[in-house]
Parts: sequence; C-alpha cells; structure tokens
Amino acid sequence: QVQVVESGGGLVQPGGSLRLSCTVSGSIFNIYAVTWYRQAPGQQRELVADITIDGRTKYSDFVKGRFTISRDNVKKTVWLQMNNLKPEDTAVYYCNADVQPTGVGRSDDYWGQGTQVTVSS
Repeated sequence: QVQVVESGGGLVQPGGSLRLSCTVSGSIFNIYAVTWYRQAPGQQRELVADITIDGRTKYSDFVKGRFTISRDNVKKTVWLQMNNLKPEDTAVYYCNADVQPTGVGRSDDYWGQGTQVTVSS
C-alpha cells in the first residue's frame, strides 16, 4: 500500500516562508514525477510545481522566483520551499506522486490528504 503524506502547512504573515514536505511510503519500486497542487476555497485545483525523477523542475508563473521544489529519492521526500508568501497563496496544498509499487508493472497517481497554508497578517 502506497501512502502520500504532506506536512509543514500553517499560518504565516505576508512575506514569510514555509517549507512543505511530501513523503511517500509503502512498498515502492520507483517514484517518478511528483507534483504540488493547491486549491483555494471556491477555486479549481491548480498546479504549483513539479519535479521529475531526475530533478527537472517546472513552476507555474505565479510562483516562479518565490517557490522551489526539490527531492531526495533516498528519503522518498519532496519539498516545496515557499518564500515571500502572499495572501493569494492561501490554499490547501496537495502532493501528487506518480508511483510504481513493488511487483506492479505500471505506475499510478497517488494523492495526499493536503496541508493548509494560510497567509494573513
């Protein structure tokens, strides 16, 4: 059974920083791309950033220069460092991992439960 768990959310003032973690556990053969999404109240879920198995990254325009995604394949963890946070960054942040479980011939998408980020003074 594969589990994806996010952590690190919280309340921060505008201009502050948070680091989110996404840890994948279970019987895993490989973790391919990992993507952070976010969903604000009343809004659709949107892609924030993603990282491939070999470390290539992609960011949405609204976080470029402020957020950094990174991963440690040994720890099976992906981080999202968020700097210069703005009130409009307030949302539930979700991690999606493309995981191939041990003994399975293909990969599937696995979602975490989300972590709340609130940016407010």
